[in-house]
Amino acid sequence: MQDQDILQKIAQVLATSNVKKSNKLINYQTINELEKTLNLNKQGSQCWDEIFAWVGKYLEYSPNTSHPNFANRMWSGANQPSIVGEVVSALSNTSNCTFESAPVATLMEKYMIEQMLDIVGFKNGEGQMTTGSSNANMIAMMVARNQALTEAKKQGLFNQKPLFAFVNKDAHYSLDKAANILGIGTDHLIKIATCEDGSINTILLDKKIKKIKQQGGVVFFVCATLGTTVRGAYDNIEALTALKNKHNFWLHGDGAWGGAVIMSLKLKNKFLAGIEYLDSFTMDFHKMLGSNLMCNFLLLNHQYLLSCTCADGDGSYIFRDNGVDLGVSSLQCGRRVDSLKWFLDWKFYTKQGFSDRIENYHQLAKFAEDFINASVDLEMVLKRTSFNVCFRFKTNHPNKNNFNQCLRDSLYQEQHALLSLAYVEKKLVFRLLISNINMNKMKLIGLFNRLIKTGKALNNV
Repeated sequence: MQDQDILQKIAQVLATSNVKKSNKLINYQTINELEKTLNLNKQGSQCWDEIFAWVGKYLEYSPNTSHPNFANRMWSGANQPSIVGEVVSALSNTSNCTFESAPVATLMEKYMIEQMLDIVGFKNGEGQMTTGSSNANMIAMMVARNQALTEAKKQGLFNQKPLFAFVNKDAHYSLDKAANILGIGTDHLIKIATCEDGSINTILLDKKIKKIKQQGGVVFFVCATLGTTVRGAYDNIEALTALKNKHNFWLHGDGAWGGAVIMSLKLKNKFLAGIEYLDSFTMDFHKMLGSNLMCNFLLLNHQYLLSCTCADGDGSYIFRDNGVDLGVSSLQCGRRVDSLKWFLDWKFYTKQGFSDRIENYHQLAKFAEDFINASVDLEMVLKRTSFNVCFRFKTNHPNKNNFNQCLRDSLYQEQHALLSLAYVEKKLVFRLLISNINMNKMKLIGLFNRLIKTGKALNNV
């Protein structure tokens, strides 16, 4: 088939699927049922009808992430401009490692990084797109490690003073992985208890840092979590900056989830005061801002550190201009073209459009909290601090955790809602994250009413 024929066929399959799934969250199947339905061991052949039959099955049994009751992750259905960009990127099938292989994508990425540097307030910075905030956190830690131990890149960590990093106890597990990959050691990633609002306790952090330094350790990295995964708490950047100036460490901001508030001046001032003093910052555009997965950037409040940290080996066979070729300052050789979808979203919605979206999500989170507090059937487990709403169904069941798990599973299996669960101090709670552009107050009320109805039915069993 020619490309044009394939595109037309894909459009037909997608149109048919969208009609069938327009108001449907998921065609639920158990694992065993789905394996039997798919019959993945079926012998393949060079037959396009079979290929599109597989596509049809994929669409039939995958969740409709654009559905307002898909609230299982920090992302949902993608922005349409970014979907266009994703399709075009796939068709052009190139790598954004050199200007020669991706001239337009290279310039788009550089343009978007400059836009983000300006918004965040890094006056003389640099940046790159990465595969996600987990990778960005690791690169930031790697840069910090090499700044603290200037010979680490060449000599490794042999015979060096022990390095220590500090994070909020609720920080994302990617920091543990980074400490492992970089040879720091997970025992050297010190997790600090939080204040009542879920932010890192900077008084305790100061004491822990002093103790490590007295024992001969090198405190090289502190991560400010800007929107914790479960609670949505923001660490205090200004307080951490004061400690940075006192102890001379690299201060990174993990804004994978909550960093999106940079689009709204009001919310930026509320949650990210002092962000311009961070040494590095990462954020996922594919979460609250809705770009197609994956779409992440890492910014450094310094210049020329990415290339000297990430570049290594003989790249003379591929790189012709180290000042232009983005692969020079990347850990990857092949780099996926993610800049096109990012750029198209930016031009379509503009900063003001994204600001309006984030402020609306914040208002919906408050509305959800107010609804729960007014309900006789639901209860907040934690006071909301930003966008995350942690609640559970009230029940006299002896095992409240098991009851809420069954409630969540029932909503999923009956194809009403796909919600997220998390533990808060051994309590299993619903973690409502509003990052779906199709959500509004009426649909939110409908979701809660469905949850309450299902919960009452289970409570009476």
